[in-house]
Order: sequence, then C-alpha cells, then structure tokens
Amino acid sequence: MEDRDHDQQQPELREPDLPRTAKVRPKALRTGWTTGTCASAAARAAALHLVTGEPQRWVEVALPSGQRVTFAVERCEELRPGRTEAVVVKDAGDDPDVTHGAHLTATVTWRQAPGIGLHGGIGVGVVTKPGLGLDVGGPAINATPRAMITQAVREAVDLDVRGVDVTISVPDGEVRARKTTNARLGIIGGISILGTTGIVRPFSTASWRASVEQAVSVAAAQGERTVLLCTGGRTEKGAMALLPDLPQVCFIEVGDFTGAALRRAVEHGLERVVFVGMVGKLTKLAAGVLMTHYTRSAVDPGVLARITRDVGGDAALVDRVASANTARHGYELWQEAGLLESAGAELCRRVTDVMGRFVDHRLVAEAAMVDFTGRTLIASSGGELLS
Repeated sequence: MEDRDHDQQQPELREPDLPRTAKVRPKALRTGWTTGTCASAAARAAALHLVTGEPQRWVEVALPSGQRVTFAVERCEELRPGRTEAVVVKDAGDDPDVTHGAHLTATVTWRQAPGIGLHGGIGVGVVTKPGLGLDVGGPAINATPRAMITQAVREAVDLDVRGVDVTISVPDGEVRARKTTNARLGIIGGISILGTTGIVRPFSTASWRASVEQAVSVAAAQGERTVLLCTGGRTEKGAMALLPDLPQVCFIEVGDFTGAALRRAVEHGLERVVFVGMVGKLTKLAAGVLMTHYTRSAVDPGVLARITRDVGGDAALVDRVASANTARHGYELWQEAGLLESAGAELCRRVTDVMGRFVDHRLVAEAAMVDFTGRTLIASSGGELLS
C-alpha cells in the first residue's frame, strides 16, 4: 500500500519542446554579451569622457575570466560640466533574448566622497520581494555586473582618491521587461542587469542541446563511465572542486537540457550521472521537468513546501515556503529555520528519483545542491561520489 501511495505522489515526467524561435538553424549560433558587460562598457566610456574630456568611440572592458573585449560606443557626450553619458547597444548573439538591441546607458557624475555609487535609472527594475539575493528597494543589478562596472570605472578613475556616481538605465527597459517574468519575481519597472561570465551562450537553442549531447558522447568515447551535469559555469567550477580526480571531459554544462543529456548517457551505456545545481533548477527537476528553460517551466513552490513538511518544518514555515517568491527565497527560509541541509538532501533525493525514472533506472543517478557561489556543497542525495 505504501509503495502504491508513493507512486501516486511521484511527479509526471515532462520534457517540454523548445520555443518556436529556438528550433534548429542551418548554421552555428553566435555568442553575445550580457547586459552586465554592456553596462560596464557604457560606464567605462562615460567615465573616460568625464576624466579626459574626450568622447569615446570604442572602449575595452574585462570579463570576469580576465578576457578583455572591445565595444563600439553608440553615443558618448557631456550633458553638463561634471556629468557625462554613454550608450552601448547590446548584442545578445543568436540567443533568443528580449534585451537584444537594448541601449545600455551609463550616466557618470563626480561626487565628493571617494569610491563609487551605483544606481538604477529608467528601465532598470527595482527589487520589491526577497529571494533574489539583492536588497529590497534597490536596483536589479546582480553581483557580477556590479563588480564589472566598478572595475571598468576604476580603470578610468582612481576611486581611492575621487568619487563618482554611476546610474545605469535602459530607455525602453520597462517595455522589454513585460516579456519577462520579472514582475512575477518582484522586479518592477524594468529589466535586470545580469550575467555571471559576461558572455551569453545560446543555452536555449537546439544547437546548445546538440552540443550537450555531443559532450556526453565525447566523454563516453574516452572510456569514462561517469559524467557530471552542471547548469552553468559556477556550478561546473564547484563540481570540479568537489570531484577533482575526475577528468575535465566528465563535466558538462547542460544548461536546460538535462533530459537530452540523460538520454544520450543511456545510449552510450554510461554507469553514473551526477547532477550538480542550485536550488532553482533542482526544484524544477524534482517536479519532473527535464527541459527547464524559463519559457517552458516555472519553479513550483509547492514542491519546496512539501519537502519542508516532510523534513519536520512546522505549519507556519510550510505556509511561508509555499508562498515563497522564488526558489532562492525558499532556500533562505530553510536556512533561517535550520533545515537547509535536511531539506536540501530531500530535494536532491527527489531529483535522483526523477532522473532514475526518466532513464528507467538504467544508470545510477545522483544529485548535489551547491550554494549561490557554486563553490560550497550544501546537500546531496548521498551517493558514493558525493559522500
């Protein structure tokens, strides 16, 4: 009877199709630049103009990797003495992206105190709910773009001696944001300034799915029996630190295509697949969703609430988690209640159950949850590799 009840509670397995705009194209897709990278380029151009008095037509900035890239400056002008403004147009490559073509605008002014003040202007969203890792009431500019903008300005201005205020704006950002889930997440009035690597890879495309499948095939061809599926660059680095003895070929950035990777792993007779991710993607997988692109799936806080109940959370906490704004918000509530490790382990267990069912248990599935830096293991499903 218990087994039958457990089966009835198991989520339906789903692997939604790609958005129509992401179907196979006849040529390879171009990478592009994040809003954070473009904002940092605009900020450096405006800062250089402020310092030198000369408008900038081209500007070079550093990515988090240390690579330096050059951008054309669409507009660079002095608005009044001590106040300059520059615009860089975002090129998102061939990734379907509502911010492609947006005019990332930086306005820079002198201020009395040394250092930098970073502000959100027109078209940059304001954070109104917790769970995003940003201050409520502040601009939706994530940590990596903040660091990139600061570095770009520091290359033009000695911030230990002088101070500037930098305001990032996107003239049509509020209109563009209507095509995103920002409002549902509590980001009001514009887009988010995002990016962790500075580069936009076409994660949401059929070409990316093909590259994931190819990566699994390459690992199998080299005689490897285990692959680690990572959602992005941060989780991949964390996974490599977690399992340093595995060859680099075993670590695969799957983006949204966990189902495709699992299917290819079975085709090649691999023995073990380990999924390493943050709470958001894990929650989608635990709900049975194997293609997790944001246009085809959303985080179900009910999954997190049921986990909270199952690991001993009281009714009030279960209700709070059920109303969580984001998966990260649920994670933070677990952390506050001292349930993060036990709830994380249960979430990972549910993910391994979904992965195992998807491949008819033809390989060993494991899962691990890392924190939002990607470097710290929070919980795992208890498999041998992660114990």
